[in-house]
Amino acid sequence: MSTNSLQQPDPELIPCDPNGRAPVWLTVVGIGDDGFAGLTRAARRALFDASVIYGGARHLAMLPARLRARRERWPTPFDIEPLLREQDAPVCVLASGDPMQFGIGATLARHIGAERMRVLPAPSSLSLAAARLGWPLQDVVAVSVVGRPLAAILASLHDGARLLVLSNDGATPAAIAACVTARGFGATKMTVFEHLGGSLERRIDGLAYAWHTAQCAALNLIALDCKTSGDGPRVALTPGLPDDAFLHDGQLTKRDVRALTLARLAPAPRELLWDVGAGCGSIGIEWMRAHPSCRAIAIEAHAERQRFIERNRDALGVPALQLVAGAAPAALAGLTLPDAVFIGGGVTVPGVFDACWSALRCGGRLIANAVTLEGEAVLAECRKRHGGTLTRIALADAQPLGGFETWRPALPITLYETVKS
Repeated sequence: MSTNSLQQPDPELIPCDPNGRAPVWLTVVGIGDDGFAGLTRAARRALFDASVIYGGARHLAMLPARLRARRERWPTPFDIEPLLREQDAPVCVLASGDPMQFGIGATLARHIGAERMRVLPAPSSLSLAAARLGWPLQDVVAVSVVGRPLAAILASLHDGARLLVLSNDGATPAAIAACVTARGFGATKMTVFEHLGGSLERRIDGLAYAWHTAQCAALNLIALDCKTSGDGPRVALTPGLPDDAFLHDGQLTKRDVRALTLARLAPAPRELLWDVGAGCGSIGIEWMRAHPSCRAIAIEAHAERQRFIERNRDALGVPALQLVAGAAPAALAGLTLPDAVFIGGGVTVPGVFDACWSALRCGGRLIANAVTLEGEAVLAECRKRHGGTLTRIALADAQPLGGFETWRPALPITLYETVKS
């Protein structure tokens, strides 16, 4: 196809809004490792028509010299403001593969509005990897560790699971091999794809416990066909992980009570939980494990328990759990308003319940647990003011008594549940 033919107007390719609103001014072009040659006709047309093209250095270097558009690298740190100042003329943004899959597309849509932009995706690296491996993409868990802790993969480690991991750099595969081996998944089959879809594409296979390549190409994707060695902890999907899954000093919502509490909190996608008086972080951690988009803030004043939270959130695969070091109610000031609140400690502290209730969104759930008579009295008063239910939880375990066994009851828990109308 000649340059002249590409520069002729084509009505089918002109960006427009079917409802007659402001015209589309931004086109996000997904580009693979095969560069400009692999782009569709519509993507090439958009690049030829653009007045300016934004992208990373690697993507901009793939463009032919005959494109007349000004080329701008993304600023470091990332800043969208220069792009927003370019709205008077057609603008293109280059992104890897499918811009809406762990890409910049969603960020741009939030700032600009989907009606003012169009996205022309290329095959994503996830799609290419699934095609090479013969894996059904709908059955694969996709995880990104680009600029994120490696612990982000741990919540998805289950025997038989298949993961596609977007890598941060050339050292990531070896680091992931060590990470999954330490978690008892050393028998996992690993495949690293370098430069997927490009002329330099290469595949490296091995087992996690015997991974042999210390440094891969910077542009790589990791496939994990997970298999447990049988010597690591089994982490279930249901709430109520074993108490020994958490590092703690006894300040822990115990397993059975935790399962009941989480059922009442009822986590849902994209919702935010405040875990007030978080102890070792067990409630917030299990809330976030319920769905990848669930968010939680753990508020804890005790320094040693803050360290427990940091360790537990990484070990159980939710490194994005936010830790606020401080005591409620003062530590709650300025936090993002929650969809649900759990008060596990400090319900008798003046102002804690009222601050949580005031911050809670309409329709949000508040759960508070108490083990003392004083705490129970506070919850009874809260029920008078705000409605809801009180539930007494009494549990007992069979334990030895001489040559026999008897029931040893745990301290009864009073659980208060209410919904803000």
